[in-house]
Amino acid sequence: MNEERARLYLITPPRLSDVAAFAHVLTEVFSAGDVACLQLRLKDASDEEILAAAKTIQPICVAHDVALLINDRPDLALQADADGVHIGQEDASYKEARELLGTDRIIGVTCHDSRHLALEAAEAGADYVAFGAFFASQTKEPKTSAPVDILAWWAEMTEVPCVAIGGLTVDNSVPLIEAGADFLAVSNGVWGYSKGPAAAVSDFNDLIDRTEKNGALKV
Repeated sequence: MNEERARLYLITPPRLSDVAAFAHVLTEVFSAGDVACLQLRLKDASDEEILAAAKTIQPICVAHDVALLINDRPDLALQADADGVHIGQEDASYKEARELLGTDRIIGVTCHDSRHLALEAAEAGADYVAFGAFFASQTKEPKTSAPVDILAWWAEMTEVPCVAIGGLTVDNSVPLIEAGADFLAVSNGVWGYSKGPAAAVSDFNDLIDRTEKNGALKV
């Protein structure tokens, strides 16, 4: 079902030079406010590096009731015993991922700016769909630009949750929450926040608490 309150969906930095140091920061971040899940997305990392990072990060996620998702690779999600996987349109299909991971793990699907892809994913059984990019991103070159009204349309169409992704920050996310985003997927908007990652999580949660879906910012 759609969340009554939007929640944070964190994405790791694309590279982690020191996983142990990141784990310490992650503990502080999870302690600063509500976080629904963490997607482990390591650009150009080997399978062994991804699995090692997951092994370090997973206990912290469990301790803070944060779901750990692996980007792109359902096989690695299974090996890591992660909570699920996020797949893009060029990765394994939803059907392949579900056959490998079974019925209990989370599978989310990138749908870019496509209503058709989102409806297909929802009909297939995806646990959530992701729309974007809504803004320019410093983490990943967006393939598409999604209009904000696709979130409102989705909220009217179905109860399958939707994730808004692409360049989200504390300063630009209000329209996405108002339109009906269930989750705000954030990477650099947290890790590169001027006051630090923990402060970013706190400020995002304050923003979410003050913003109503299909409403307005409360002063």
